[in-house]
Amino acid sequence: MSSGGCSTCLEVIFAVVLPPLGVFFRYGCCSSEFFISLVLTILGYVPGIVYSLYVILRTPPEPPGIDGERPYDMLA
Repeated sequence: MSSGGCSTCLEVIFAVVLPPLGVFFRYGCCSSEFFISLVLTILGYVPGIVYSLYVILRTPPEPPGIDGERPYDMLA
């Protein structure tokens, strides 16, 4: 999803309802943030929410390019 205000709001709502889902929408399923959120949610619901909100509300990730590299318009 894009890093716009509406998508961030939806990610926060999903992070409160099911914490790994909000992180999944921001980073995908193969990221370390997702697995940490999943483990914290299994160990306790509140730590999962706190971590997921922290991950979602910190600086947004760089937009992915080809094979995870920077997009061509950002190279200049």
